[in-house]
Amino acid sequence: MLHFDVVCVGNAKIDTFLTLHEASEHFRLIKETNELAIKFGEKITVDKAELLLGGNAANVSVGISRLGLNTALVAEIGKDEFAQKIINTLSKENVDVSNIAQTEGQQSSFSTIINFRNERTIFSEHVRREHNFNFENITTPWVYLTSLGNAWLDAYNKTVDFIKGTKSSLAFNPGTLQIESGKNSIENVLSVTDLLFVNKEEGEELLGYPQGQKSIEEIITNLQKFGPRIVVITDGKNGSFAINEEGKVLREEIVKTTVVEKTGAGDAYSSGFLGAILHGKPIKEAMVWGTKNSASVIEKVGATSGLLYKTDFIN
Repeated sequence: MLHFDVVCVGNAKIDTFLTLHEASEHFRLIKETNELAIKFGEKITVDKAELLLGGNAANVSVGISRLGLNTALVAEIGKDEFAQKIINTLSKENVDVSNIAQTEGQQSSFSTIINFRNERTIFSEHVRREHNFNFENITTPWVYLTSLGNAWLDAYNKTVDFIKGTKSSLAFNPGTLQIESGKNSIENVLSVTDLLFVNKEEGEELLGYPQGQKSIEEIITNLQKFGPRIVVITDGKNGSFAINEEGKVLREEIVKTTVVEKTGAGDAYSSGFLGAILHGKPIKEAMVWGTKNSASVIEKVGATSGLLYKTDFIN
């Protein structure tokens, strides 16, 4: 039996970053419509191309491991040369990879990210996986469940069964597919969630609210009614908000920094927050850890390069 401080359940993929510093006759931003215009059929020169680890669960597993916690990733990936890069990167970050399934004959999943003027445009691929996760040899006080591809429902149900059977605590950060499926599709997960992470737009969508018409206090209070003991909402430049078990809403402002690329900012916040909780810190301090971790990540390209270490918070 293997024991971990946190087990992250979700996806692991390769992020391909294409960085362009300046517009050109072949590539430009149309400010009026917020659209990127690319000359069809042209060869576009980029300033830098990088292949880095990606995937929400993989990002968080690295973030929590760097905070000095024993971390495992439960995921399914392909079996190609890029899958080996995923395994090698996670292993170097001291994330246990023994519960990562590699499927014969399948390729790794990719996201291609255009990094231009400190904003990212993401093309995301979801290779269909069976997600036949096995939790039989695992014990842990905390599970972090996040986004999965198309066949996600069975994996979510297995995770809920594991939570109920072991009385582990659950941190939940639903992905785009889960949010778009609606609250009813993830109701069983929300009912056993101890700590829910969403951004403001995701919270509004889960509640069926029009964007920008409800206060953070109303959104976060009503999300807590779904079952989670603690709800955390990130809201870009407006900072982050958390509601505790007594219904008190807390706020933490952002750390001003130089933005290089924003991929992984939310995952960095989640890993910082959850890591602080596991180190016995109160919610308000956990918000500080999450905020600092997120600010550090957006100073570099990629979702894991800027993740902080335990020594950055605890001397």
